[in-house]
Amino acid sequence: MNPLKTFPRGGVHPEENKLSAHQPIQDFPMPKQIIVPLGQCLGAPADCIVNKGDRVLTGQLIGTAKGFVSANVHSPATGTVAKIDVVMDHTGYYKPAVFIDREDQDEWVEDVIQTDELLTEIKLDSKQIIDKVKECGIVGMGGATFPTHVKLMVPEGKKAEYIIINAAECEPYLTCDFRLLLEKTQEFLMGVKILMKAVNTDKGIIGIEENKMEAIELLEKTINEHRDLYKGIEVQPLKTKYPQGGEKQIIKAITGREVPSGKLPIETGCVVVNVASTYAIYEAVQKNKPLIERIVTVTGKSVKKPCNLRVRFGTPADLLIEAAGGLPEGITDIINGGPMMGKSVSVTNFPCIKGTSGILLMTLHEAQDRRQTNCIRCGRCAMACPMGLQPFLLHKLAKQNNFDETETNHVMDCIECGSCEFTCPANIPLLDYIRYGKAKTGAIIRARNQK
Repeated sequence: MNPLKTFPRGGVHPEENKLSAHQPIQDFPMPKQIIVPLGQCLGAPADCIVNKGDRVLTGQLIGTAKGFVSANVHSPATGTVAKIDVVMDHTGYYKPAVFIDREDQDEWVEDVIQTDELLTEIKLDSKQIIDKVKECGIVGMGGATFPTHVKLMVPEGKKAEYIIINAAECEPYLTCDFRLLLEKTQEFLMGVKILMKAVNTDKGIIGIEENKMEAIELLEKTINEHRDLYKGIEVQPLKTKYPQGGEKQIIKAITGREVPSGKLPIETGCVVVNVASTYAIYEAVQKNKPLIERIVTVTGKSVKKPCNLRVRFGTPADLLIEAAGGLPEGITDIINGGPMMGKSVSVTNFPCIKGTSGILLMTLHEAQDRRQTNCIRCGRCAMACPMGLQPFLLHKLAKQNNFDETETNHVMDCIECGSCEFTCPANIPLLDYIRYGKAKTGAIIRARNQK
């Protein structure tokens, strides 16, 4: 096994709470009606191309990507379009969506291969792989939901030396990627191989935290047993430290290279892809299967049956909570994602989408007492920041709407990991203010660049 590596600056050690780590993936039954939001990526929502009354097949394109940073949306089931309307999603805002009354049986679109057989012959070339990833609507499924095909389009003059698979799953509670590695090991490794071909590199590195030793050993065993098939792929164990799975942090840990401020990872010769996205790419390229489902972890210390569920998009989250034993007493926070980077939701019936990695239920005690006091100038937030920023200063500048200074102090480098807020003894909502400052500063930068 390779020696452990980690990123050198900042980071924290929250309680892991991987309560569902040993719960196998279960197929979750679809409800009679599914509600499919058209905006399921970081970017422009898709344009709806179906109408009320249309019959749609499982895997059929129902929304086309609009603009460069956007992603196609496909029907997760066979049925009839009941209406095109809006739905409140996990952000608390109403977004356009397609409501589909589902039939009892799936009728897949033509050419999707319905078999569990491992397909090892990669027939597509680099461009065809990237086109297929775009066609199938694959995005970053670790939570960011950035369209994956854009990542794979290496700019002219740049070279991708490494495909790095982010298997750290450093966010507490979440275990969806861990279970996927254990239960779909070879399919995942074939996804790595496909990615290597897509960006024309012979080096694929899987970065995974040491607290997932079962997955590390299984991956290494499988690679060694099939050395010819998985040539060029290696497993790099990482120290268990948050946010080890941050794109810039995992590049630094594995390669020692640092992504320059304001630049993309390709500047270091690296392309980073999440575990679930890698598996989805295998299914897209080898089986023509669009992205219509994912593994969702439903968990929490008060949850009766923490679980990992394979869920079709458009399934309301409250049904998953019921399957995990229902909403426990005393729950004050329902979080879409994990406790560090996830966001609290105001409704429980939001539809699961491509970025829904987990549903976390927490009591007030577990979520920490958030009574805010004055900053004591302790500097813990700055010591914890993996990007070397000064969160106490960015918080103050954002609060004052001083966006010239937020830009000067590199607010756009913030990866929104929440390490600053986690360490703050005064319970100041640092991340909320920094997100606000980042959004406003980003808008100013974009408007300036368009002139």
